[in-house]
Amino acid sequence: MNSPTPRKPRVAVVFGGRSSEHAVSCVTAGAVLDALDPDAYEVVPIGIARDGRWVLESSDTERLRLTSAQTLPSVDAERPAIQLLREEEHAALVVTEPSAPPRVLGEVDVVFPVLHGPWGEDGTLQGMLEMAGVRYVGAGVLASAVGMDKAYMKVVLEAAGLPVMPGVVITRRQWEQDPDSCRAEVAALGFPVFCKPARGGSSIGISKVHGPDELDAAVAEAQQHDPKVLIEVSAEGAREVECGVLEALDGTVQTSPPAEVRVGGDHEFYDFAAKYLPQEHTELDVPAILPDEVTRQMQELSVRAFDAVGGEGLARVDFFVMPDGRLVVNELNTMPGFTPMSMYPRMWQAAGLDYAQLVDRLVQLALRRDTGLR
Repeated sequence: MNSPTPRKPRVAVVFGGRSSEHAVSCVTAGAVLDALDPDAYEVVPIGIARDGRWVLESSDTERLRLTSAQTLPSVDAERPAIQLLREEEHAALVVTEPSAPPRVLGEVDVVFPVLHGPWGEDGTLQGMLEMAGVRYVGAGVLASAVGMDKAYMKVVLEAAGLPVMPGVVITRRQWEQDPDSCRAEVAALGFPVFCKPARGGSSIGISKVHGPDELDAAVAEAQQHDPKVLIEVSAEGAREVECGVLEALDGTVQTSPPAEVRVGGDHEFYDFAAKYLPQEHTELDVPAILPDEVTRQMQELSVRAFDAVGGEGLARVDFFVMPDGRLVVNELNTMPGFTPMSMYPRMWQAAGLDYAQLVDRLVQLALRRDTGLR
């Protein structure tokens, strides 16, 4: 008697979310959905609408493409609702529609969370999946939270002996109760500075502040996305170089060739348009042209940063190469931009791992990980 054919692993790609990076997450999801091999996996697209509702999304990835800043893709909140329910030994996806009985899609083997920003990339979704006993791609609860909060990330990296840019944190309470002291702290750093949401990404809400007269407006802009604001010294004259970190199936940690961002046109820094809109004047050197010793040091620091936050699966570590040759860690991203034009996949492409292979590696890593404490 022939044994039954084993079913394909079911991968739920979760995207969208409540953060200001909703559109970027949708773009990433479209690319990941296209890359997952339908002969190897059963893929379920799950969208989280801007109001937090979970829906069974369409498999049509064309509508998830980003064509301009005026036509941003988003999750269709009118799609059928979906829930992740814990059963006896596993979690299952259940679709609920008005005037219809619940429809069980089956057991979930891996969640691929391509959410960016708060309520998804920051450990909140990861905590829910840990509670449900579901394997998932990428960093765990603590590493996700530290990677999302740039203020605490700096504390952790500094404690691990890694170089970071000087900065100050301004909370909403501090700004409301004693704005003059906040302004004085920033002035002590020296201008120009960068003002950014402490728990944001994709360069949304970031401003370059050239002098004290621009500070209040920059803080107000950042606070639209996060009540906690991080202000850092501008790395004037530095090169922006990034390095990818990826776990291998044998548990070792690998690094990609570094890549450099060169922003032109009217962009003073690597903002949202420069990152995601193809017509913008941004050049990416993959790999970056660096002395061998600088490349080696950058890759070593990337692994140290990954270990410092307790990273799992993947991360992108961003550096400033200062005019005097010093390396400074700008930030670590536990779920980096993951569209095919994003830096992280392009760095691994340069290392010989194409986009589909990279996506498959991450799913295979998740399938192998434990669901309890690691």
